[in-house]
Amino acid sequence: MRHRPGALGALTRLVAGGAGAALLGGASAPSEEDVSVMVTGLRNGKGQVFACLTADPRAFPACKSDPAARQLVVPAGGDETVLDFGAVAPGTYAISLFHDENGNGKLDTVMMMPKEGFGFSRDAKVRFGPPKFAAAAFTVGGATAHQTIRMRYMF
Repeated sequence: MRHRPGALGALTRLVAGGAGAALLGGASAPSEEDVSVMVTGLRNGKGQVFACLTADPRAFPACKSDPAARQLVVPAGGDETVLDFGAVAPGTYAISLFHDENGNGKLDTVMMMPKEGFGFSRDAKVRFGPPKFAAAAFTVGGATAHQTIRMRYMF
């Protein structure tokens, strides 16, 4: 680590100036918030809905390469299904989901196009492939993070 002139003085001013309470434990750090999703537009109540919540843009939308990702599998419930990821640390996240109608545990495709329903947080649009993380990203912190995601079907 290089010594930077004035770094200690800047830290001292920061601590003495009020922000120090947070650095020294006088104020609480941002707390976790509940993240929930209302999935709408399910074409039927067959199978289950697979969902993934990640903060890693490189792991979106599959989440397989993110060991910290939260994944849910819930029974499909008619036109609407509610997903609850529980308490999540503040940060920027994106959600991807799909409707596994036949219950085989994977998103079925035909000629590389999804045969089953899919959706993304912020109801991000799909154009020649899944959206980028930034298009689906939302912030957790300060209030309960609730998303509504419309299930889309290609066929």
